[in-house]
Amino acid sequence: MFNILIIEDQKNMRESLVIAFKRAGYNTDGVESGEKAVELQQDHVYDLVIVDLKMEAMDGLEVLSHIKHVNPSTEVVVMTAFGTIDSAIQAMRKGAYDYVTKPFQLSEILSVVERALEKKRLSEKVNNLQKEAREKYKFEGVVGNSPVMMRLLNILMELINSESNVLITGESGTGKELVAHAIHSNSRRSDKPFVVVNCGAVPENLQESELFGHVMGSFTGAVKDKNGIFLEAQGGTLFLDEIGETSPSTQVKLLRFLQNGEIRKVGDNKPIYLDIRIIVATNKDLDEATKNGSFRKDLFYRLNVIRIHLPSLRERKEDIPLLINYFVNIYANKLRKKPPEISGDAMELLLNYPWPGNVRELENVIERSVTLVKGYMITVADLALQTVSPADTMNVMIETRGIRAALAQEERKTILESLRRHAGNRKQVATNLGISTTTLWRKMKEYQIVSKTSYNTENV
Repeated sequence: MFNILIIEDQKNMRESLVIAFKRAGYNTDGVESGEKAVELQQDHVYDLVIVDLKMEAMDGLEVLSHIKHVNPSTEVVVMTAFGTIDSAIQAMRKGAYDYVTKPFQLSEILSVVERALEKKRLSEKVNNLQKEAREKYKFEGVVGNSPVMMRLLNILMELINSESNVLITGESGTGKELVAHAIHSNSRRSDKPFVVVNCGAVPENLQESELFGHVMGSFTGAVKDKNGIFLEAQGGTLFLDEIGETSPSTQVKLLRFLQNGEIRKVGDNKPIYLDIRIIVATNKDLDEATKNGSFRKDLFYRLNVIRIHLPSLRERKEDIPLLINYFVNIYANKLRKKPPEISGDAMELLLNYPWPGNVRELENVIERSVTLVKGYMITVADLALQTVSPADTMNVMIETRGIRAALAQEERKTILESLRRHAGNRKQVATNLGISTTTLWRKMKEYQIVSKTSYNTENV
């Protein structure tokens, strides 16, 4: 039986929905504020949350961000008045399943909820299959439930019994080495070496010597025999990153190995036969490189047996909350500290940031934030996303916080007016606004409302 939470500050609406959903067979709870929902969620797991967007104190967008951070698999349906449909659409972009506009028929919201729960049911089935695959196979670090990542997982499972060469493409930071290691870890070579070489980091005049080795006296400085990286990888897997940076002579020797398993040290005519699986990766367009002559066509055809393309993080933003949770837990465990939460504003910035460095950049940001954060909440300031220009950062913040800023201004004005009417009596003000005195105190501190016996709404 599914568990549903309804967050609605209008008592009649809230109680009517709770009764209706209980009659429909769902375990249903109802609360009147986002803050109470946050408290309740600490001890309860909900399959679906129905939240009103326009609420005092903690608005629906903030509640949505918190819910998706704590449990990304929880589906969220938002309720909105006609005049705030744009906000509802914004909520969907942040992970809400759907929205309904007030006033609505009970049958309408029941239909939306049924579709949302059916999606969750199917997602859980997929997640269980994925979990089984991760437990059975060694796919650690391959995180994501987006369609592109599920396709990647399927490909990795199909490669378990394969010895074919693999070409991995994708932008820098998308996790090409991680995928290469996953392929190796699930192959018959898993107990043999997994050797990584960044071809772009080896000068062209040293590539042949580093990869294939050399004999003493083969060139100036060759004072003794040297075994190359290929020999180190004997029996295992050799991952050649940035394969497009290899020199023409290196490409010839690599082609010879792929054709007959043979290498020769620099300065030696004696062949050495090795049993190595080759996986290569590039962030360049090798198809174009073969056309302009910088990469051999015959080598490209040998390498391009199975091609895996890794999407940029911009192409799978729905995976960002999962990745954040994954990295937060990793680095919190390393530091032996409680995993911090992500504030609503920080989560919005993380979701809307362009991530030019992809997953690697996200991991670095989370590691730094978890390490340096004071307390148990990561804020926008803790993220220190300095790689984006000030103008870009400002545009992101304006887009994600514009509505919240306007609502905050109205909230501050409402609190000031209530304080004036009740002569500064916080208990009466809290009762009037439907919030706790603790929440009122926190809001007054947030909006820099000083304690005094009379209040006005000037300069707000």
